[in-house]
Amino acid sequence: MSNRRGLLIILSSPSGAGKSTLSRRLRDWDPTIAFSVSATTRAPRPGEVDGQDYHFMAQPRFKQDVAAGEMLEHAHVFGNFYGSPRGPVQAAIDGGRDVLFDIDWQGAQQIRNSALGAHTLSIFLLPPSIRELHRRLETRGQDTPEVIAKRMEKSWDEISHWDGYDFVLVNDDLDTTEARLKTIIEATRLRRSQQPGLTAHVRALQTEFEEMQ
Repeated sequence: MSNRRGLLIILSSPSGAGKSTLSRRLRDWDPTIAFSVSATTRAPRPGEVDGQDYHFMAQPRFKQDVAAGEMLEHAHVFGNFYGSPRGPVQAAIDGGRDVLFDIDWQGAQQIRNSALGAHTLSIFLLPPSIRELHRRLETRGQDTPEVIAKRMEKSWDEISHWDGYDFVLVNDDLDTTEARLKTIIEATRLRRSQQPGLTAHVRALQTEFEEMQ
């Protein structure tokens, strides 16, 4: 086991608040941070690679894993199941690697209530204003006006769950928010629960202290 446990870093936000950009920046900053690969029961699309884009599963196997507690979180979306397999995440954090999750508030809540909940760090990103959120969605040029309207309708439901997270950052400047994210991660890595060797070290100090008496 590594001298520290990895973290389950949950990053959530409404579309357009900068989550994808900041996720990339975090992984550029620390390439050891792994990105959680979801499992799904939908069929692979052309070019998708099993284990890289998704873990593709048959529905009975997926449901079996959910029942056995092998999914940290799961959801049923448009006729298919999606979830985060526990095994790869457990192996990563036991090896001292952090795992980054790009999930919504429902998934975040499930992970916090899972067997690995003690090792989670959840961060929610807020936009500086609703007008700015709308402007960002328009200027990135990825969606039609109809899709943008749907994203905006959904945004308030997502924002309303901001108080269920450990940290909340207003992303009014990418560089500033990135710096704050790094500070939060570095500090949380030093949390007592993330340092499995501390108990043995304290016992060694106690033994040394007693031997000197």
